[in-house]
Amino acid sequence: MSVKREDVEKIVEAIGGKENIEVATHCVTRLRFSLVDEGKVNKQALDDNELAKGYFSTQGQFQVIIGPGIVDKAYDELIAITGGQRASKDDVKAAAIKHKSPIQQFIKTLSDIFIPLLPALVTAGLLLGINNLLTGTDIFFKGQSLVQVYPQWADFAAIVNTIASTAFTFLPALVGWSAATRFGGSPLLGVVLGLILVNPSLLSAYDYAKAYNEGTVPTWNLFGFHVNAVGYQGQVLPMLVAAYVLVVIEKWLNRKVPDSLKLLVVAPVALLVTGFLAFVIIGPVTFTLGNWLTAGVVWVFSTVPWLGGLLYGGLYAPLVITGMHHTFLAVDLQLINSTGGTFLWPMLALSNIAQGAAALAMMFVIRSQKMKSLSATTSITAFLGVTEPAVFGVNVRFKYPLFMGMLGSAIGGVLLTMNNVRAFAVGVGGLPGFLAIDVANWGIFFIGMAIALVVPFVGTLLWGKLATRKQTAGGEMNTAEAELADDDVKKVEHGQSPLPASEKVASATQASTASNPLDVLELAAPITGQAVPLDRVPDPAFAEKQMGEGIAIEPTEGKVYAPFDGTVAHVIDKSKHAVILEHSSGVQILVHVGIDTVGLKGDGFKVHVATGDKVSKGQLLLEFDMDTIQAAGYPTISPVIVPIGQTMIEQIEEVPGAVEAGKTPVLRIHLTKAHAS
Repeated sequence: MSVKREDVEKIVEAIGGKENIEVATHCVTRLRFSLVDEGKVNKQALDDNELAKGYFSTQGQFQVIIGPGIVDKAYDELIAITGGQRASKDDVKAAAIKHKSPIQQFIKTLSDIFIPLLPALVTAGLLLGINNLLTGTDIFFKGQSLVQVYPQWADFAAIVNTIASTAFTFLPALVGWSAATRFGGSPLLGVVLGLILVNPSLLSAYDYAKAYNEGTVPTWNLFGFHVNAVGYQGQVLPMLVAAYVLVVIEKWLNRKVPDSLKLLVVAPVALLVTGFLAFVIIGPVTFTLGNWLTAGVVWVFSTVPWLGGLLYGGLYAPLVITGMHHTFLAVDLQLINSTGGTFLWPMLALSNIAQGAAALAMMFVIRSQKMKSLSATTSITAFLGVTEPAVFGVNVRFKYPLFMGMLGSAIGGVLLTMNNVRAFAVGVGGLPGFLAIDVANWGIFFIGMAIALVVPFVGTLLWGKLATRKQTAGGEMNTAEAELADDDVKKVEHGQSPLPASEKVASATQASTASNPLDVLELAAPITGQAVPLDRVPDPAFAEKQMGEGIAIEPTEGKVYAPFDGTVAHVIDKSKHAVILEHSSGVQILVHVGIDTVGLKGDGFKVHVATGDKVSKGQLLLEFDMDTIQAAGYPTISPVIVPIGQTMIEQIEEVPGAVEAGKTPVLRIHLTKAHAS
C-alpha cells in the first residue's frame, strides 16, 4: 500500500507544522512525536485525514496511528517533508519528559523506580500473610496460634517468614538496582551500594531505637567526627538519594577516565565516595526527613483520622488515573519500616475493591454484550488488586461508577482510620488484602471490605437504572439498537456520523437472518496463553480498536507460530517484535508481541523468517523472552490485529479463553463471497 505525500503533509500541518515537532520516530503502527506545544494540534484535521486512523497523547508523546505495513513509508515521507533527523523511541521519550512539570517528572521517576519492584514486594506481602495465618492468635484457635497448637509447623513458619522478610530487609539493594537503572548508571553498582547500607556489621535500623534509648549506638570516629555505624534496613529515601549521587559520580568518571583504566577506577571510586557520603551526610539527613514524613502522616491520621481516611480512601482512584499513586508506595514502605505498619495501604485495598464492585454493577446496567463482558472481566482484576482496566475501561467511561467507587472507599477509609487499622506489608490490593492486615484488625477490615463492595455496587446499580429509565422514557430502545450503541460512541469520538438506528438494526437483522452468505477464515492462535478482549490491552491504540479488530493473548510461552498458510508481508527487522502475515485471500494480520517492546531494540527476540517468506500453519515465526520484556517494565500481552480497511472482510468474531498456538481458534474472519478462498 502506498502513502500519498499530501496526506503526510496534512498530518504535519495538523500537528502544528514542522516548527512544532521537536523529535519524531515511529513503531510498527504509529508515528510518535514530541511536540513543542500540543495545544496547536488541529484534531479535526486529523479526523478528516484518511491516512490517520486515530491519535492520542500519553506520557508527553503525541501519537498518530497510521497502521502496520505503511507507517514506515509515512515516516520516510515525514522526514523528507520536515527535513528532520531520524530518531529513536528513546529520543522521543527524552524530549517528551522536558515538557512535564517538575512534579510530573518527579512522579514519573518514582513510578519508573518502584513499578519494577512491585512483583517482589507483593510476593513478600503475600508470604508474610501466610506467616500471619500460621502465627497469629485467635484465627483458628482461641487465644492460640496454629504453630502453638501444632508445634511441628513452627519451623515451616520460620522459613516462610525468612523468605518473606528478605525483600523488606534488603529493600535498599532492590531500590539501588532499580534507581541506578532509571538514572542511567550501572544496576550492579546500585545493588552493591544497597547491600553496603544493610551490611550485617552495622547496627540494624530495626534495633536503632532501642540502642539509642540505652545509649549503645555504635559510632565511627573519623578524625574526631563521630558517625553512627547504623544500617538502613527497609529505608527508601537514603537509597534513592545515594543511588542518584552514585550515578552522577559514575557518569562523570566514565567521561574523564581513559578506557584502559575504567575497570580499576570508576566502580571503586564511585562506591567509595558515595559510601562515605551515604553514612556521613545522605543517610542521616534523609533518615531525619523520612522520620519527619512519617511523623507528619502519623500526626494527621492520629489527630484527625476520619479526615485522612475520607481524603485518601476517596481520592485514591483519581490518583491512579493521574499516576500519582505510585508516589505513595515510598510512603507506605517508610511507614512500615519506621512504625511497623501503614495506614495507607489498607485504604488502597478497599479502593480497588470499590472500583471493582462499581464495574461489576455496570454489567447489570449496560446492554452491550461487549461492555458486559468487559465489566465482568475488569471487575475480577480489580478484586485481585489490578484496578486500571476497570477504572479506565469502564468506570471513567461512564463517570458515575467511578464516583460511586470513590464514595464506598471513602466511607470504608474513615472506618479503618478511626479504628487504627494498619498493614504490616504491601500485599495484593484487593480481596486477598486481609492477609497483610494484623489479625486483631481483621473484623474491622472485613466490615470495610463489605462497605467497599456494597455501597459502590448498589449505588452504581440504582443510579444506572435511573439514568437508563430517563434515557428511554421517550421510547425504549430495542435490543438490537442497544447492542449497536457502542459503535455510535466510537464513531462520534472519531468525528464520524453514526447511522440512524433503524438502518443499523435492519443491517444487523439482515446479516443474522441470511443463510450463511460468507466463507470463514478461522485464525488459529499464534501464541499459547489466554486470549482476552482487546479492551484489556494497556495501550489506547489497540484497546480502542483504532487500528482494527482483533484479540489479545497473555502468553505462557515465548513463541509465535503462523496461524495459517500464507506469506510474511512484513517483519520488523530491528526490533523484531512484530510480524504481518498475509493469507491467500488477501487478509492480513498483525501479531504484535508485548506493548511498547519496540524500546527493547530486539533484545530478547529472535526472528526465524524474513519478509516475503512463504510459511505454513504452525511454523515458528519468532521467539521472545518474557522475562526480558517484564524486566524492562513492558507488558507481555500481545495483540493479534486484523488492520482496518480490508474490503474482503465482512465480520470478525473473537474467541477468548485458553488457547494453544497453531490449534485453538482465536478469531473467525467472515469473508465476502467475492474474496473467499
